[in-house]
Amino acid sequence: MTQKQITILLLLTMITPCLWAQKKELSQARSYIKSGNDYDKAELLMTGLLGNPANRTNAKIYATWYDAILGQYMQANEKLYLKQAYDTAAFFNITKRMYIVAQALDSLDMKPNEKGRTKLAYRKEHAEQLDKLRPNLYYGGTYQVRREDYRTAFKYFDLYIGAARQPLFTGYKYMETDPLIAQAAYWATLCGFKLQDPKMTLKYSQLALTDQDKSKYVLHYMCEAYRQQKNQAEYLKTLALGFKLHPAYPYFFPRLADYYKDRGENEKMLDLAEQGLRRIPNNKLFLMAKSIALLNMSQYDECISVSRQMIANDKSQSEPYFNIATCYLNQALTLEQLNEPRKYRQQLVKLYTEARPHMEKYRELAPKDIERWGPALYRIYLNLNKGKQFEEIDRLMKRQ
Repeated sequence: MTQKQITILLLLTMITPCLWAQKKELSQARSYIKSGNDYDKAELLMTGLLGNPANRTNAKIYATWYDAILGQYMQANEKLYLKQAYDTAAFFNITKRMYIVAQALDSLDMKPNEKGRTKLAYRKEHAEQLDKLRPNLYYGGTYQVRREDYRTAFKYFDLYIGAARQPLFTGYKYMETDPLIAQAAYWATLCGFKLQDPKMTLKYSQLALTDQDKSKYVLHYMCEAYRQQKNQAEYLKTLALGFKLHPAYPYFFPRLADYYKDRGENEKMLDLAEQGLRRIPNNKLFLMAKSIALLNMSQYDECISVSRQMIANDKSQSEPYFNIATCYLNQALTLEQLNEPRKYRQQLVKLYTEARPHMEKYRELAPKDIERWGPALYRIYLNLNKGKQFEEIDRLMKRQ
């Protein structure tokens, strides 16, 4: 006997017991399934076989595994129908396992045989069965969302949406016919957001945007994902889209306005505020941004006008009082820098007098913000010769 023949014989000797064991366990699993009682044992035998990488291309193992899970589903469904106690999470998990196994089996089923032909032995039957069970994936996901198990919930929605792209469901056209698919995408996006996982958040975000009722939240979650990825271009682009579509939603405008303010791009900040006011006149946030932009651009008269409008709308806001006072103080500083105190004395007194009640009101509304009103009132009282008030402010500032 040659060395080659010996090697082949040894291989056959090793393979034969494995094949016998495989056949034995497949046979045992089918017996369990046929008995209608031990479906869980049949599943355990198949997962044990698949622990061996050599068995992972054996379609019969996957088909038997699928039948074992299907049996468990039928049992669970009967209990629910009879209103008997059953673990809800376990019920939904059965459907999830069926989908995973069926898709794995379908990928093996698609492979051409030695003649290059493909014979789909399982697809039609499994697709018909799973199509009827597909809502369980959606409701399994929402069930896990309510339990705040977002990672598990995402897996359900991932399977639910992913089925639309699976060859197993060719012809079902879920993307065109399923009214829940956009909502499933929203829930998947929410799960990613809750887990602070940008990749998960963005996976179905574009599909989620087609749910008009939820689009503002989806755009919010997308912005946070891009921010976590440090993708500033997409972050700003999505902020702008969010503001355009949902100007009243409180997330988008403040962040865009702060971005422009921090970069000293006050013209863009002003334009953004004007866009908002054309959509929602007298909006508090838009007026505030407009007031700040005008102040930063030294357009003091316009800033005072907008700030007075804000006070007329809501006297409890502190910032408009500060901005008005600051406008008058900046105008006074401009005159003082001309270094002609006698010539402008009367105008300066008028400006400080106008600034005083507004800065005092700001102090009243924001008593802890001494770093802003302290130096301003110090300067006002000094220039108006208010000795008693000046001494009080001087003492307060020395304590800081």
